[in-house]
Amino acid sequence: MNVLITICARGGSKGVPKKNIKKLNGVPLICYTIKHANQFSELYSNVDVALSTDNEEIKKVASENGLKTTYTRPEFLAGDTVGKIDVIDHIVDHEEKKRNKKYDYILDLDVSSPMRTTEDLEQAFTMFQENKKALNIFSVSKPHKNPYFNVVELKDDGFCRLVKKSDSKSRQLAPQVYDMNASFYIYRKAFFDKKLRSAITDKSLMFVMDHVCFDIDEPIDFEIMEFLLSQNKLDIEI
Repeated sequence: MNVLITICARGGSKGVPKKNIKKLNGVPLICYTIKHANQFSELYSNVDVALSTDNEEIKKVASENGLKTTYTRPEFLAGDTVGKIDVIDHIVDHEEKKRNKKYDYILDLDVSSPMRTTEDLEQAFTMFQENKKALNIFSVSKPHKNPYFNVVELKDDGFCRLVKKSDSKSRQLAPQVYDMNASFYIYRKAFFDKKLRSAITDKSLMFVMDHVCFDIDEPIDFEIMEFLLSQNKLDIEI
């Protein structure tokens, strides 16, 4: 069984400039994900870690923290409208050719969503392996809002409606839904062989995290995560 861990970190972050190497509680953000990749690698044999970036400064910080690479993400995959799956597909192909091996599983760890544990990854990977029909699995969290109860969309006539039609009279009675928190995705190689371009397929599993996890998109997200870490407010160690 061969596993490739991919860490994708482009240099052109707009919401939080230089987000991937910005220090979070004194540590460059990408280092949390490098740490998780190394911890997962220790649990299994035949695990490789690959960095996909278009930015030399990110390469330098990653190298200083044990993740070296000669790969540079091509310009056509470096824009902010490029899909993540295309980026992963390209680095997987590169690593297979460079290492002369085929991967059975690809674990993508998102730099912007580091609130994960090794136990999360191990449990999700075991769950995924046990379901032979599944093409992928991704991390989710319980949401603050529910499209069956208090999430609305704008209609063409200017009025609004619930995203999902429902007669639910309370949030507790509404169907359970989950937020994709972007922390990790695990794919079978068959996912990429099929040329799929959405992480949500008819053969997708989800792993529910029982602790706080969210993606850093805006400066306020960074500040919240900084506070939680610096004040020891998390019930996990990342």
